[in-house]
Amino acid sequence: MLFRHADTIWSDHPLLAAGALYATGVGAGADTAARADGYRDRALARLVGSPESGFPEILAWRRAFAGMGLRPTQYRCASESLLRRLRKEGSLPRIHPVVDLCNAISAAYAVPVAALDADRITGPLLEVRPAAGIERYTTFGGGTEHPAPGEVTYADSAGRAHARRWTHRQSGHSAVGPGTTRILVVAEALHDGGRDLIPELLCSVAEELTAHWPAATTETAVLTRAAPEFAFADQDPPAVTLAAARPGPLP
Repeated sequence: MLFRHADTIWSDHPLLAAGALYATGVGAGADTAARADGYRDRALARLVGSPESGFPEILAWRRAFAGMGLRPTQYRCASESLLRRLRKEGSLPRIHPVVDLCNAISAAYAVPVAALDADRITGPLLEVRPAAGIERYTTFGGGTEHPAPGEVTYADSAGRAHARRWTHRQSGHSAVGPGTTRILVVAEALHDGGRDLIPELLCSVAEELTAHWPAATTETAVLTRAAPEFAFADQDPPAVTLAAARPGPLP
């Protein structure tokens, strides 16, 4: 299976820095709370000096959303939503060990991090691209929506949209849940300096996964306009129905 960003995404967002990680052998049994709390505390320490709205990582996404015709204070990227909740409540949601780690890392780096159940993605291609308007997006409540034409989404080969408004919210269809064993993690930054940050973030995710799940294996790739594709999961397993995690930011 291939993961990539469409050419138009690279053209419209020349500072895009993206990374992808594929992992097998994860599950719901690990206790990631202590490590997740460490990343959470890093984010809290940064919030003492400035609200998240002033972070260059967040400002870049706000500019991108505004450029796509979205009100940035109505539709926030996932990392801003997490940081905003953290600033107000002092904590992050507990959803699933994998999701909790990725949410905490997302907050610490102020960069959207998506974790998808790889068994719920239909290959051979998952592409970040403008929607045609016919893709099917499953809400966490089980409803079906259709992204607006031109809205950036993660679209697979079956016409499923695995996100709304790019990094605003993931789909309930591919949410990491109790039966998840294979995941695709995607991190995307738009600020100046993102290309140095993304490799570090991917390394943090890989180290945490292998530390908490000794049987886990990981593959990572930093994506660029010249090398935009990440090949993962040589063979797709049979489709299965898995219970989705409860709603949360992307994530």
